[in-house]
Amino acid sequence: MNVPVSRRLASEALGTAFLLAAVVGSGIMGERLAAGNVAIALLANTVATGAALVVLISIFGPLSGAHFNPAVTIFFGLRREIGLSLATGYIVAQIAGAVVGVYAAHAMFAAPVFEISEKVRDGASQGFSEFVATFGLLLTIAGAIRFRPDQTPALVGLYITSAYWFTASTSFANPAVTIARSLTDSFSGIAPHSVPLFVAAQLVGVLAAYSACGWMHDPAARTRAREAASPAE
Repeated sequence: MNVPVSRRLASEALGTAFLLAAVVGSGIMGERLAAGNVAIALLANTVATGAALVVLISIFGPLSGAHFNPAVTIFFGLRREIGLSLATGYIVAQIAGAVVGVYAAHAMFAAPVFEISEKVRDGASQGFSEFVATFGLLLTIAGAIRFRPDQTPALVGLYITSAYWFTASTSFANPAVTIARSLTDSFSGIAPHSVPLFVAAQLVGVLAAYSACGWMHDPAARTRAREAASPAE
C-alpha cells in the first residue's frame, strides 16, 4: 500500500502518543490503586503497555510500519529500508507524539500537565539493561518480520511485557519514550540527568542488533551453516 508521507508521519505521531499515554497512564493508575505495592503497580504498567503495543502495531503497521521508536527507525535506516529524509521525519514525529502522550495521560488523571521527573535511574546496570532491552527488541522485530510477519504485533508486545521484568531498567528501549518520560514525575518517570545514559545505551543496542541481524539473517551465511551441519556424503 502506497501511503502518503503525511499519513505515515501522522501514524507515527499518533501511535507513539497512544503508547506513552498507555505507559504513563497505567503507571499512574497502578500506583494509585496498588496501596504502596510496587510489584502490583509495575504489573499493571506492564500489562497495559504490552497490550497497547499489540493493538497499536496492528492498526498503524500498514500505514507507517508502526516504528514508534527512533531506535527502530535508525535500525531500518542502517538497513536502507527507509530513507534519511523520511527517517528524520519519523523521529521528529515520534518524539513530538511521545511528549503529547505524556501530557494527555497527566490530563486524564488530573495531574499537573507539565512536570519534570525526579526519579533517578543511574548506574552501569541501568545502562547495560537498556542495551540488552533494545538489542533484544530489535532482534525480535527483525526476526518477526522475516519469519513470522503475521505475528509481529504479538511478539513485540510479549517481548516488551517480559523485558519490563527481566531488565533492571524496566525496558524503555526507546529514545522517544525515554525523553518523554523525563516529563512525568509519576511511577514511570526518569530524571532528565539519567536520560543520556539510557539513550546512549539504546543507540549501542541498535548498532549491535544491526550487526547481529546482518550476519544471522544473511542467506549465504545460513546456507553455509546448513552445509557445515550436514554430514559429509
